[in-house]
Amino acid sequence: MGTYVNPGNTAFREAINSKIYIDKTKLIAYTNSVLNTNQKNICVSRPRRFGKSMAADMLAAYYSQGCDSSELFSGTKIENEKSFRPHLNRHNVIRLDIQRFLEKEQDLDTFIDEIEKRVISDLTREFSDFQNFTVDSRLKTMLEQIFAETEKGFIFIIDEWDCVFRMAKDHKEKQKEYLDFFRGLFKGAEYVDLAYMTGILPIKKYGEHSAINMFDEYSMISPKNLGEYFGFTEEEVKEQCMQHNVDYAEVQKWYDGYLLGDLHIYNPKAVADVLMWKEFRSYWTGTETYEALKIYIDMNFDGLKQAVTIMLGNGRCRINTRKFQNDMTTFRTKDDVLTLLIHLGYLTYDKNTNEAFIPNQEVTQEFMNAVDEPGWDGLIQSLDHSEELLQATWNCDENAVAKGIAAIHNETASMLKYNDENSLTCVILMAYYSAKAHYMNPILELPSGKGFADVVYLPRSGKSVPALVVELKWNQSAEGAIAQIKEKGYMDWVKGYTGNLLLIGVNYCKETKEHQCRIERFASSLS
Repeated sequence: MGTYVNPGNTAFREAINSKIYIDKTKLIAYTNSVLNTNQKNICVSRPRRFGKSMAADMLAAYYSQGCDSSELFSGTKIENEKSFRPHLNRHNVIRLDIQRFLEKEQDLDTFIDEIEKRVISDLTREFSDFQNFTVDSRLKTMLEQIFAETEKGFIFIIDEWDCVFRMAKDHKEKQKEYLDFFRGLFKGAEYVDLAYMTGILPIKKYGEHSAINMFDEYSMISPKNLGEYFGFTEEEVKEQCMQHNVDYAEVQKWYDGYLLGDLHIYNPKAVADVLMWKEFRSYWTGTETYEALKIYIDMNFDGLKQAVTIMLGNGRCRINTRKFQNDMTTFRTKDDVLTLLIHLGYLTYDKNTNEAFIPNQEVTQEFMNAVDEPGWDGLIQSLDHSEELLQATWNCDENAVAKGIAAIHNETASMLKYNDENSLTCVILMAYYSAKAHYMNPILELPSGKGFADVVYLPRSGKSVPALVVELKWNQSAEGAIAQIKEKGYMDWVKGYTGNLLLIGVNYCKETKEHQCRIERFASSLS
């Protein structure tokens, strides 16, 4: 058993013995299925504290012939799979945590050589009876020689593969040297049975191509068939809540929201901590200060602040994720910034609509901390007034609602394009920020068959509040907005979901900068 070559299973044993452990061993069924195939190179990227290291430790414990893990896998989901026994502790494994070689920036000049040196040292001990090593050979050369002699390949398990790009954001040459090292190690190498890499970022791009494009990527944007292994699923969390006597609905509000394909995924760190400590607060984001988020949302890209404001109002923003260069310095548009925040776990992504949004209450708190600073003047004040405005809406107090919307519009003018029609939607989302306690996330441009309602709020299950159908006008009239709701039959689409409705028409006059509001009650036939 070595440190890097054919390691033991201590780390996975600790995970299994932990108070909160959820069986993710079925991942092994997939990695077994791609051994020695064209799909054998796997790069899984997900946010910190999402179980990356645990998965790597599990794979190392399963494949490494340097230990006996049959006891650890007894009773697990993988045990009855046909492929389980043939590969259990039968492979040569090289397990690397790149972050251990990069504890400080000064290590950048030597860390690649240090990786090679330490792995070669382990290989020399592990294959001590093999006398044909070339003197001063590189790691790649030694692996080729071992494979030629033994006809046995290696499984590579590499954790924190991308820490170079996070620690050395501006050292482009070192980044390229690192990628070239991996390309030389893996591209076309017969000694590779499987390469499993995990990190926060997808593989760095140079121009239109990846420097190590032999890897299939599984990310927060494109998890493919591995989504259920990126965190805890809804079913897993429900089961754990029952076992630990924790309110699932509250867990859902605080920690749900990550969409991976069609799956809802929970952050494992946050869920495990709330199950143990029975206290609802930010656990995952508490491991890093909000300044990390603030750096990115304060960037001077057109539309970025407006996008953040919309999402803080529980709205969504359509983005293009394809141009992101998979690093933390190359930003050309707001979409690049928002794409990075998806990979970091501050946002989530709906692949069906190409929209980003804030996933849950835990992450919302970090955004609130980040915007409670100069440069975001008026936003916190606007959100603080939201509860009063919501109460005024329920009371059909048109004047109070109009004044409240006008105040929010004025307070946030520096962040929004004041005379842009989209800014009025943004204002409405901020105005009804507190609605999230009573309503599901707002639906923007809800299709009704005859058109699109601008903003619709549908009550959460068990909440006896009216649905809100909001129509916005620019240089027209609030009465005209109400008339359009009725003419287009927007409320007919909504009434199947709830009882009473409030029809809300809002108009902004550009010349007078006056906001008008009209509210009508509409009793559904189902009420």
